[in-house]
Amino acid sequence: MILSNGMKLSEMLMARGFAHQFTADTLGVIVDDEKRVVYHGVDPTADSIHAGNFVQWMLLRHLADAGHTVILLVGGGTGMIGDPKPDVERPLVAQEEVLRRVEKIKAQGVKLLGGTQLTVVNNYDWLGSVGLLSFLRDIGKHFTVNELIKKDAIARRLESENGISYTEFAYPLLQGFDYLTLYREKGCTLQTGGSDQWGNLVAGTDLIRRIEKAQAHVLTTPLIIDKATGKKFGKSEGNAVWLDAEKTSPYAFYQFWLNSSDESVVDYLKLFTFLSLEEIDEIAAEAAKNPGGRGAQKKLAFEVTAFVHGTPAAESAAKVSEILFGEGDISTLTLAERGVLLENAPTHIVSQATSVIDVLVSAGLATSKREARTFIESGAITLAGEKITDVEAQIGLKEDEIQPLKRGKKQFVLLKS
Repeated sequence: MILSNGMKLSEMLMARGFAHQFTADTLGVIVDDEKRVVYHGVDPTADSIHAGNFVQWMLLRHLADAGHTVILLVGGGTGMIGDPKPDVERPLVAQEEVLRRVEKIKAQGVKLLGGTQLTVVNNYDWLGSVGLLSFLRDIGKHFTVNELIKKDAIARRLESENGISYTEFAYPLLQGFDYLTLYREKGCTLQTGGSDQWGNLVAGTDLIRRIEKAQAHVLTTPLIIDKATGKKFGKSEGNAVWLDAEKTSPYAFYQFWLNSSDESVVDYLKLFTFLSLEEIDEIAAEAAKNPGGRGAQKKLAFEVTAFVHGTPAAESAAKVSEILFGEGDISTLTLAERGVLLENAPTHIVSQATSVIDVLVSAGLATSKREARTFIESGAITLAGEKITDVEAQIGLKEDEIQPLKRGKKQFVLLKS
């Protein structure tokens, strides 16, 4: 399959960093030789996906844009069981909550993957009605305990003090059954997922081979690590960065990408934007010349935020961010953008004309009047982008006026009346 840029789809996916493991000698055998029906499963462990899952949805977009048909499976059935975590049993979630989450994720999938050949399915539709005895006879018979205990998450749980319940132990059977069902009903022959899911993913290909005497494939993405910190991508101080604007605001979402490390930003541009590889090379070259300008991070943050939340939201986030970091004009902000600015910036009230020295001390930009005077005399203090050089100067704001008071490039407060 040749893309408009002259590359094969497999070459593009490899160049962007999407491919880690696959069930063929080459990736080209899977994605170049024929147009397939592809599926990816998401369990509703929350009512939104987060940045760590997002790479899967980007992979689906690339596959769909290249002509493959995509199925997004939302696990209303498997979500009531829970994929085994390596360290602890997942708490069971009430069915009503699972179904609520399913609907939210389905809507998210349609929003981000819509416009492609997309089908959204819920595995509760078949798992919810399958009989226990028939499932054990028809599906369970094809799995051995010997194989299951070798799967990474199960093996680690068996070695832990917590052990593993039969409920979670049986999860690979359910996922394998999902693949078999989609193979039979939709002609699906490719499943995608994260590399940590390899054992669950190949359970389906094994089941299809044993029951249908047919070949199906798996493609996994690598675990994405922030090269600067060594931490798993998508986690910020232990908190997930969500694609749902109600859980992570577009501004906070923009900031997450803007704070990408220099070591990782080019990788993220390849994985999380639709910019061409040639454009990304140009951005990387420019960033190497001027790393302090953080041009690559700004481009990444804008592109990803525009895709997830829309271009207006990305433009607003960028405007607010520029002001917070010393550029831009507050007067250009809309009322909503002013609200975002006030929510995210340290603020200090100046109710009447006050000595700039007193403001610096009370706002925490100086520890004493003497230090405040030194900062002013050295040219380190700016108000609304203008240097303050007079130690006798006073600051007064009009009603509802807000202005940034800065010490140097990084220390600032937002003054408001």
